[in-house]
Amino acid sequence: MPSMLKPLLFALFGVASLAACAQTSTPATAARPGAEAARDAAAAAANAPKVAAGSPAAHARDAIRQVNADLRIDRIEDAPIAGFQQVIVGGQVVYVSNDGRYLLQGALYDVPEKRDLSEAAMAGLRRELMKSMPLSDRIVFAPAHPKYTVTVFTDVECGYCRKLHSEIAEYNKQGIAVQYVAFPRMGLGSDDFRKMEAVWCASDRRRALTDAKNDRPVPARQCTNPVAMQYTFGQRMGLTGTPMILAEDGTQLGGYVPPAQLRAELDRLAAKGEKPPVSRAASGV
Repeated sequence: MPSMLKPLLFALFGVASLAACAQTSTPATAARPGAEAARDAAAAAANAPKVAAGSPAAHARDAIRQVNADLRIDRIEDAPIAGFQQVIVGGQVVYVSNDGRYLLQGALYDVPEKRDLSEAAMAGLRRELMKSMPLSDRIVFAPAHPKYTVTVFTDVECGYCRKLHSEIAEYNKQGIAVQYVAFPRMGLGSDDFRKMEAVWCASDRRRALTDAKNDRPVPARQCTNPVAMQYTFGQRMGLTGTPMILAEDGTQLGGYVPPAQLRAELDRLAAKGEKPPVSRAASGV
């Protein structure tokens, strides 16, 4: 099995990937020159959720800034456990005590409900971010009358992304529309990034994406394109490897998932019929 690295607030921990290509770009916590770090901190502050001075949310925000002022905070809300705030920052969920003194990392699991509450919080953010990505910015492979639609963060160099795309006709036969968005895992400005810009700037994006995934050259072109924005969104959604498959409600369905298995999982989610929880979050989205 390949491995992937998940950037955390304090360090990098290796975790097992279920068929995903690792992200190898510089983590958000890497040291930067002074001027660039100052710009990052200013941008993070500008995008932070608006919270009342002296509130538990403000204490949580300030605690995160003490750990790393460059981190973008997407949401702050009351945690499901008393005395803590739930914070989505840097593509993950953490819990900060209401006085800002203690910070906990790790999944919060509701045992009786058998539900990962941290993943549910991330799904809500993913759903909101996906709504802000225009359909025109995606590369879509869909059957005439799809039963389900998934969003897939993809990379042209990733082996499992290529495997998924080689079976795109079978996903469509299963009634699944695939909407690709870009995540050049080698990072912004890399050769990988430039290849994906060429794909998104091509007159026939579908053909260009297929060519790129089969090592056929795609003419380099420059245009106004969403690749950098989609890459940033992927980081905010907690992406740690490509591909990342998301259901319409923001549920992460894994890395590469075979067509029939993906259809079965989508059927299971539909039968479950859960409505997304109402968020009381202060949001920086």
